[in-house]
Amino acid sequence: MDVSDFNIPRFLAVLPLFNDLSAAELERVAQGCQVQRLGRGDTIFRYGQPCEEFHVVVSGQIKLFAISPAGQEKVIELVGPGHSFAEALMFTSKPYILNAQALTSTLLLTVSKQSMLDEIERDPRFSLRMLAGISRRLHGLVHDIESGALHSGMQRVIGYLLGDHPSGDSVGDTHTMTLPVSKATIASRLSLTPEYFSKVLHDLEEEKLIKIDKREIRIIDFPRLSRYGVR
Repeated sequence: MDVSDFNIPRFLAVLPLFNDLSAAELERVAQGCQVQRLGRGDTIFRYGQPCEEFHVVVSGQIKLFAISPAGQEKVIELVGPGHSFAEALMFTSKPYILNAQALTSTLLLTVSKQSMLDEIERDPRFSLRMLAGISRRLHGLVHDIESGALHSGMQRVIGYLLGDHPSGDSVGDTHTMTLPVSKATIASRLSLTPEYFSKVLHDLEEEKLIKIDKREIRIIDFPRLSRYGVR
């Protein structure tokens, strides 16, 4: 798709934040939006840069990550199509606190802070919808923290396989999925080392719960895999 042909108002209309807006309101918000195509490895923003907009993934995959003083990378979140990021920080007038990078060829919509402020001024109810969206995102992050603190590494991997990435082909109790990013990236997202993540996958394969073929994983028995994770 040519970026110049992308219909911004139509895309905005299917997002929960904007789907109650009129055609005129969507056109108005669209004036404060930009669409860009990113290649794998392209940077969207870096820690410390000013935050004057938020972003929505149209297609592709974005990695939000932090860098430790020792130079180690920690993946905070993987953002896929239809999901947004940086909307809460945008209203604080503070710089970005994370880094963002495209993991695959990505189409990204950027929405300016000023267009949001203008819409809130026209209709204060719009701010409630912004708060609802931010609250859902915060709830998800809290859930991720709880999972990391309360679940074993094995349970985190099984949870990811069972529910965190549901796309794929399913037949009966089997399910075939393709890991959307590298194993090292997923391991970082789950707060595991790449070596441990690979070990868990191979342990599950030895138990005949999954079958691994490079980045394709076939879940052989959903119920048994689910029970294995909590025993």
